[in-house]
Amino acid sequence: MKAIRAPHRWNVSPRRAADIQVSLRERLLLRSMRRNAPRLVAGADVSYEPGDDLFHAAVVVLKLPSLEMAEVARASGRVSFPYIPGYLSFREAPIVLRAWRRLRAAPELLLCDGQGIAHPRGFGLACHLGVILGIPSIGCAKSLLVGSHAEPGFDSGAHAPIMHKGRCVGSALRTRAGVRPIYVSPGHLVSLPGARRLVMSCGAGFRIPEPTRAAHLEVNRMRRDAAARAAS
Repeated sequence: MKAIRAPHRWNVSPRRAADIQVSLRERLLLRSMRRNAPRLVAGADVSYEPGDDLFHAAVVVLKLPSLEMAEVARASGRVSFPYIPGYLSFREAPIVLRAWRRLRAAPELLLCDGQGIAHPRGFGLACHLGVILGIPSIGCAKSLLVGSHAEPGFDSGAHAPIMHKGRCVGSALRTRAGVRPIYVSPGHLVSLPGARRLVMSCGAGFRIPEPTRAAHLEVNRMRRDAAARAAS
């Protein structure tokens, strides 16, 4: 994996973090992917130790269209940025990037358990990681951060636009018939219709797309293992 360097410091004030988000937003490109369908898709997630500043990140790489596991990279560290809604990338991106650097594979798409442009400043975790890594990225969040939407249809694949300040910033997407929608928004180098299509192609019968679901399972396993080591 080639060297990855963020164009700024991570340990900054919230005001400086907001300025960085607004500045980096100018680099976003939201467009249809100009290549064949991705063959390797990565999912990233982070888990925190209860009552501690230790946290864990996993990047799980799956093959498309089979969703066969190709590689897992892990990292653990200490939280250095407070929890403030709208600033998740300053808290989680550094540990995700540490895990990413340990990959041997070169994923062509990244799915994040977080927001893309459906964000107060239009630059969520998926945008931040996509710009730094220079690959297409999509936010697949379990809850809504900004905006509102109508209820999507009942069937799998039904979607409704997320509207924020008069602009469509994502979709409430029903990944399984009858289950609660997830909130999909483009991060970088992908359009909203493309993001929906790619998320649906990563489904394995669960509400959450398989790349981020697998990463979620892995970080929870890491957290349990760390707790067991600490107790022994």
